[in-house]
Amino acid sequence: MKHLLSAAALAALAGFALPGGVTKAEAAECIAPADPGGGWDFTCRTVGRLLTEEGILDAPVQVVNMPGGVGAVAYARVMNSESDNPDLVVATSTVGITQIAQGKYPAGTDAMRWLAMLGADVGVVLVAADSPYNTLDDLFAAMKENVGSVVTSGSTAAGGWDHIRLLMLAQAAGMGPEEFTKIRWVQFDGGTPAVTQMMGGQTQVVVTDLGEIAGFVESGDVKVLAAMSDEPIPAFPDLPTAKSQGYDVTGYNWRGFYTGGKVSDEAYDKWVSNLETLFNSEAWKEAAEANGLIPIWRGGKEFNDYVVEQASQMEAISREIGVIK
Repeated sequence: MKHLLSAAALAALAGFALPGGVTKAEAAECIAPADPGGGWDFTCRTVGRLLTEEGILDAPVQVVNMPGGVGAVAYARVMNSESDNPDLVVATSTVGITQIAQGKYPAGTDAMRWLAMLGADVGVVLVAADSPYNTLDDLFAAMKENVGSVVTSGSTAAGGWDHIRLLMLAQAAGMGPEEFTKIRWVQFDGGTPAVTQMMGGQTQVVVTDLGEIAGFVESGDVKVLAAMSDEPIPAFPDLPTAKSQGYDVTGYNWRGFYTGGKVSDEAYDKWVSNLETLFNSEAWKEAAEANGLIPIWRGGKEFNDYVVEQASQMEAISREIGVIK
């Protein structure tokens, strides 16, 4: 249900105090379009917590998990009933933009107002700790010999960003479009359930973002065959990169937010300003790097333009590797 803002909330949002010094603001809400434990959940909870702890917002941010359609359910909800709600933001990433580019959301990028990105997660290729695969060469040698013998998985559907990252590596390994269609891919709603099922023997490989599953890496429950970054990740310097193994492929996944397409310029600008203030804090830098994120800022119009451009790029990549026609 759409929030009805009180006069106090409207005044606080606009940056004014009511007579008598009343500045109480209505709590903001952040939708994480996935189950708890995933990257979007991390984005909402970490940013929401720090916005309050750093004194940028007066009230705690309420996090609502809304899984379904790799973000499509949340997108439809905001578009249909929350498009002018100034207290609502939604976590998103490259994964969501890829879905939009492939026509899997109910509308294009112009249905929302794109606020900012605060960092980029790095794609990783994981196997269980006791897996016989120790390198990307090991993995793709097995897939070339019998492509159906390896069950791969991630937190997006076939054709989504996790799947595309795997196909980009397969292409670099010398596999072709005719083999791409034979790769067995299982979708899970988040990196954590994907890794949990892999550890249970349901799949053999997970492609996801390091920030989602850093705890499994730290505990030694999984083995990282490759990080899809240009350089070693500062928080995990011992992880091998795909590039260091001869695969000239990177797979970053930025983390950011959008709000409804009918939100006022005043509310939009306030969110952008608050997020930029958080980005410039030591607290965000520490939280980002501790979870394998590379802090990167794009906000406001610059970010909106970036999203539109990336959607176009993702559509082109999807066509190139045969995901869409």
